[in-house]
Amino acid sequence: MKTSLRSDVDPFLVMDIMQEAALLERQGRSVIHMEVGQPSSGAPKEALQQLYDRSLVDTLGYSVALGIPQLREKIAAIYKKRYKLRIDPQRVIITSGSSAAFILVFTAFFDVGDKILIGEPGYPSYKNILKSLNLKPELHSTTLKDRFQLNLESVLHSESSGILVASPANPTGLALRRNEFKSLIECANKKKMTFISDEIYHGLNFNGSDVCALEFDDNAIVINSFSKYFSLTGWRLGWVIVPSSFTRTLEKLAQNLFICPSHASQLLGLFVLNSSVNFDHKVEQYKSNRDLLMRTLPKIGFKDILEPDGAFYLYADVSAFKKDSLVLVKQILRQTGVAITPGYDFDTKRGHKTVRFSFACSHADVEDALNRLTDWYQTYQVSSV
Repeated sequence: MKTSLRSDVDPFLVMDIMQEAALLERQGRSVIHMEVGQPSSGAPKEALQQLYDRSLVDTLGYSVALGIPQLREKIAAIYKKRYKLRIDPQRVIITSGSSAAFILVFTAFFDVGDKILIGEPGYPSYKNILKSLNLKPELHSTTLKDRFQLNLESVLHSESSGILVASPANPTGLALRRNEFKSLIECANKKKMTFISDEIYHGLNFNGSDVCALEFDDNAIVINSFSKYFSLTGWRLGWVIVPSSFTRTLEKLAQNLFICPSHASQLLGLFVLNSSVNFDHKVEQYKSNRDLLMRTLPKIGFKDILEPDGAFYLYADVSAFKKDSLVLVKQILRQTGVAITPGYDFDTKRGHKTVRFSFACSHADVEDALNRLTDWYQTYQVSSV
């Protein structure tokens, strides 16, 4: 029996690091998790209680494929509040996390062999989902000068049918400025490229308000999730907004590929949006974590760090250590108990000399991690002489 060429995708190394970290924890070691992009908090207790109460009187069977109508309406209301946009709830499609949204969008809007322009460094699942669907990622190496975002030149010279941007982005936390976002969309439209905007980190912005692609083009495709701002990672709940004329296309795909998103997760999402909990306090915590890392990491060998605009990631060059990033990350984990992610996940060409820190953990954990890394770095310098 053979495997398909479509299944030949790269491993997600952050999960390997997470597994090794878990093994150390089972051995009694203290590990600080800065490898996975996951908020340290979970769902609000009042929302969980509501879900529990509902489960006692409701079988929570299949929902409709596009999602619970009340949840779609609530999400549409978010766009009016955040961006002053009037979005018809019928355009909002609930998905099993943003991952399912990408599968639906890539399947609905592109044919086998089509190319989609993506910047590197970037979220690795973009290219791997595309490969598994017999689509081709056109990977463009972005630069420090362009703040690791696609620029107009990259779009002008692209031969792709679509373009995918993330703002704020994983792994850098960097966002497109309003004029940059507008110019990219206008250029993509002139070239008749389908524009997809990953806005999963909206709400986690340190420098002002988020910018939504729909502010510039009502035909842009926007993907978001409850995982990051709302801290519901394990519940696998996301959404995608498409032009109304394509809703039925995605509905038919959703019916066959997924039946429907988890009914329980949808109800929890609805209860969270109806709750009195304000998630903005997490933004201040992440900003404090970011600021501490920005002050300290450059002093202990981590270089070329651009200050993140949002999300909870920081991307650093580790060339000064003169070691492959995967080797370095494993050494740091074993010797300090601090888990971070090698750049291989995010950049196929330059990932060997970069790492990502996730600062979604507590401030106390960040302080502890930096103390451990500082002590380790002093020993590392001595041993390298």
